[in-house]
Amino acid sequence: MAIALGAATAGCSDGGSDPAAQPGFVAGDPASTFVEVAERKPAPDLTGPLLGGGTYSLATDRGDDIVVVNVWGSWCGPCRSEAAALEEVYQEVKDKGVQFLGINTRDQEAQALAFVANKGITYPSLVDDGAMQAGFASSLPVAGIPTTFVIDRSGGVAARAVSEVSYTRLLELVEAVLAEDETTGLG
Repeated sequence: MAIALGAATAGCSDGGSDPAAQPGFVAGDPASTFVEVAERKPAPDLTGPLLGGGTYSLATDRGDDIVVVNVWGSWCGPCRSEAAALEEVYQEVKDKGVQFLGINTRDQEAQALAFVANKGITYPSLVDDGAMQAGFASSLPVAGIPTTFVIDRSGGVAARAVSEVSYTRLLELVEAVLAEDETTGLG
């Protein structure tokens, strides 16, 4: 069963996508959704070029780390607002087996790199041509920009936050997945 956490906030449009009309949506709370372990769907294979050079594959971290994935664009106001909270949570949990990965969308590389530098973001970001976002359609789809996912150690999509995510909300979602490790002996 999916459990809603928190209250709704505004996000950038993704061209008319309505979170309430998508699978995995919990009525009454478009801001965040937590999925029980038995009901999780696999995360898409996020593989591709990194902003600034290099490549990344989610398969590298599957089984080892929890991965927080944030879909963002430098053109998006809520993305600019949430950047500090994402970096702060990353710094707090990275030594607990939690990796962060951005998915930069609909952006020019120079603008995206300036955003990363200006906001002090230290975790990597993939450059998305749209296919990476579409890959989440079978689990909890991207319902706007920004959208943040928490992927458990087995590669299942455990949580989604649509729109700007706060430090408190993101830490709550990550800690819920970390707590599962304590009960299953993972981590």
